[in-house]
Amino acid sequence: MSLDAKLASVSTTIPECVAAGYVDIGSGMLLSVKTVDSHPQEVIALLAAATADMFAGPNISTIERLFKKARGIADDGHHYFQEMVVNSDNLVHVFLRGKQYPDYVAVFVCRKSANLGMALTKARMAMPEIEGAV
Repeated sequence: MSLDAKLASVSTTIPECVAAGYVDIGSGMLLSVKTVDSHPQEVIALLAAATADMFAGPNISTIERLFKKARGIADDGHHYFQEMVVNSDNLVHVFLRGKQYPDYVAVFVCRKSANLGMALTKARMAMPEIEGAV
């Protein structure tokens, strides 16, 4: 199944999901997106860049290096930041770094009324399926 089809499929399992995307944070490219509501094209275009900043921006990279140094751990490329949840006025944004492909992040956007625990659990359960489609 293609990545586009897989995102469309798994987004139906996540409570009140209105958009799903898959981002290559190394290149800053949005590889796939599925939306059910209309979203301004400018917002969709910036999604990948913002996601890359959140997971691999210079400040995040510095924090990860400092944590490793403070703990006496070699800089082996492992990332501390695996998941992020952002609550906006009307939406919940769930960002999950891939396990198999850590330079890729899945993004799920749900209505604010969604059960956050269920949305996060279902998003986590969808990750192996998404990574299998890459």
